[in-house]
Amino acid sequence: FALEYRVVVEAITGEKSAGLRDYELGEAEWGIVEELVSVLKVFKHATLFFSRGTPNLASVIPAMDKIDEILTTNSLDEKTLQPCIRAACSLAKKTLNRYYDKTDHSENYRIAMVLHPRFKLDYFQSADWDSDWVQTARSITEEVFNKSY
Repeated sequence: FALEYRVVVEAITGEKSAGLRDYELGEAEWGIVEELVSVLKVFKHATLFFSRGTPNLASVIPAMDKIDEILTTNSLDEKTLQPCIRAACSLAKKTLNRYYDKTDHSENYRIAMVLHPRFKLDYFQSADWDSDWVQTARSITEEVFNKSY
């Protein structure tokens, strides 16, 4: 919002009588805002994706993989991103990994991926997931099927 209305924000904070000069952003800070907006787009897209229609459990892991890929790329991008943005991406990646770890403790995510017509075990293999994890996902799915049906 601030970036879109930069001219107005600068006019308001630059007005001496408003008493907001301490909050005025310099060119370098506006550059950081631009970089941050670009980096945060992945979260906006994910939010919109999961907010519309009928999201399902099998779409969570691919979405997390995409977010992880973008955060990894951004955290290593020394050419176009400033250190503070790269550090924020690294911290976001750590937070994402905590949530990712929680999917390992739920059989439902694995079963949903294995049974999904588009993903199945191929998704994990094409994404170079550890073969033990893939085999565990298969075993869990088979065990639950055999026990329930």
